[in-house]
Amino acid sequence: MSMNIAFIGLGAMGYPMAGHLSNAGHNTTVYNRTSAKAVSWVEEYANGTYKETPRLAAMDAKVVLLCVGNDDDVRSVVYGNNGVFAGMSPGDILIDHTTTSAELARELFKAADDLGIQFLDAPVSGGQAGAQNGKLTVMLGGEQGAYDSIVNLLNCYSQKHQLMGASGSGQLTKMVNQICIAGVVQGLSEALHFAGKAGLNTTQVVDVISKGAAQSWQMENRSNTMIKGEFDFGFAVDWMRKDLGIVLDEAKVNGANLPITALVDQFYGQVQANGGGRFDTSSLITLLNK
Repeated sequence: MSMNIAFIGLGAMGYPMAGHLSNAGHNTTVYNRTSAKAVSWVEEYANGTYKETPRLAAMDAKVVLLCVGNDDDVRSVVYGNNGVFAGMSPGDILIDHTTTSAELARELFKAADDLGIQFLDAPVSGGQAGAQNGKLTVMLGGEQGAYDSIVNLLNCYSQKHQLMGASGSGQLTKMVNQICIAGVVQGLSEALHFAGKAGLNTTQVVDVISKGAAQSWQMENRSNTMIKGEFDFGFAVDWMRKDLGIVLDEAKVNGANLPITALVDQFYGQVQANGGGRFDTSSLITLLNK
């Protein structure tokens, strides 16, 4: 069934996500800070329109979706006279696909509830390729009723979605995801580096071990480009450091011990210092292959 929705933020993830919603027949109004991107999106998708502010985009929408950069970016498009809250009505649903702090998710849940609006924190995993192919994983926090009412929307661009618990639980689950990725990428970097130093054919090594217990998404999707020294195929180091900062701040609150995550975060800081902030996360290997 077609719905009136708004999508705020047309970056590498949001642009194709909004496109999947439009292609599914939903009347999709978009807003992007750079208006030229919104114009291009509307030219590409038949069921799309764009507005000049988040408030205007949200006015006729029953569901508003966000996918922007960080906590401050979310606040900038949600609050104020031109924010989505100013254009939404009681009973509407706000879904935030941005990876943010759990603290912000709880803040928005309360602010939305005060306005009679339902809120779901819903960070995603799967990268740009997952967004383009409609194969994202979505981890949500909030109330069951709100989740049940937007399942059909989530199905447009995800292969897996699950309500993880109360508000903030989606963001906490995404933190677990990023902890896993950080450790796996560092391990893969060291393994490929070791293979090269040992005089092995690294491509053959990967072909063999990827069929056993060492297999991982990172190995299947990034090992070949890591071997070639190509690092423009995925999630940027700058964004990973943002995410790991959120993880480490949350760990200070809940008492989790994350020595490997903290170390890998420092390694990513070195990649940034070397000018690799826009490299994808597999660029950790550049610190080893000197």
